[in-house]
Amino acid sequence: MVETQTRTGRDETQEERADRMWVELIQEVRVAQTGVQILFGFLLTVVFQQKYASLEHTDKTIYIVTVVLGAAATGALIGPVSLHRLVSGRKVKPQAVEWASRMTFVGLLLLLATMTSSLLLVLRVATHDGAVPWIVACVVAWYAVCWYVIPLWTRRRHTTS
Repeated sequence: MVETQTRTGRDETQEERADRMWVELIQEVRVAQTGVQILFGFLLTVVFQQKYASLEHTDKTIYIVTVVLGAAATGALIGPVSLHRLVSGRKVKPQAVEWASRMTFVGLLLLLATMTSSLLLVLRVATHDGAVPWIVACVVAWYAVCWYVIPLWTRRRHTTS
């Protein structure tokens, strides 16, 4: 069977493209994994602090939601590693790259939600100020611009196909 060469602008086969995309994806995931794991580890310790018992019910609820979001983000961002291990050598790398990319995107959305709720909790406890929702909204808008708006704008503006 002769392997057909798929043109992607780089003169690489579908398998070569999948290999390259896998390496790029794993490099991206490493950055996000480190951040989410540090944040999640920190979140797990909060409940053992003396101040936790004196938190308002709303703040405890925000904390629980934040921990669950952090756990989900951690799972989604570590998922590509498990996927690679379980399908390695099965000749499904293009499909694995596609699924790993989806998990990473979901993981980044969950990380955004985790960071948002973490910031909300910390600022509520630290300041008890009515401006907290506005501050959080501004930070989330900044994340959205950096993580989604600029990349999507760049993709739209500079992609020919």
